[in-house]
Amino acid sequence: MAPFEVIACHPDFVVAHKPAGVSFHSEQESGFVALLAEQLGEQLYPVHRLDKVTSGLLVLARSSHAAARLTELFTSRAVDKFYLALIDNKPKKKQGWIKGDMAKSRRGTYKLLTSQDNPAVTRFYSASIAPGLRACLLKPYSGKTHQLRVALKSLSAPILGDVSYGGSEADRVYLHAYCLSFEWDNERMTFYALPQGGARFAELADTEVMQSWAKPRELEW
Repeated sequence: MAPFEVIACHPDFVVAHKPAGVSFHSEQESGFVALLAEQLGEQLYPVHRLDKVTSGLLVLARSSHAAARLTELFTSRAVDKFYLALIDNKPKKKQGWIKGDMAKSRRGTYKLLTSQDNPAVTRFYSASIAPGLRACLLKPYSGKTHQLRVALKSLSAPILGDVSYGGSEADRVYLHAYCLSFEWDNERMTFYALPQGGARFAELADTEVMQSWAKPRELEW
């Protein structure tokens, strides 16, 4: 396996790109955290995670003290997270809020309910980039398992390649953690990573849509 791309190396944390298909935690084989720690030759402390099928940005602390601070930022929703996804079905709406409680469904999946007791909250934009292909920019306001995958499924537009949620067959699940932004020692830290794997993501790269999403924090959320 090729070395992972390190986006930033701060004294308190590293920001790196996790490829799609690499498990976050070690299972039968070493996961992303263990492999990156080995690559960098130091202990790393996870503070958030990505699904195996999802690519993109991950922050890992370089000390237990930094891990506690970062965990608090993620827990308190003080980290702005933005994701890119591709869909090949027309969604019930093209932008806006997706809110609802989540419950376990079948075979390790989840479903969105109409109740609002402890809801998963997501806001998104979408735009056509090719015939039969739309790009989505999503911002989760909560941190539920499979939240974005379930959100788009609820709009009758599951993520391309996400067959667990009814998506069309593809070479990968087209969900990518694109941007992370948070305050650290009174300084705004913002990191970006464009998708690297997936033939259909290449269709998004040079579009006016992607240019308009180049600085997602500046959009109206």
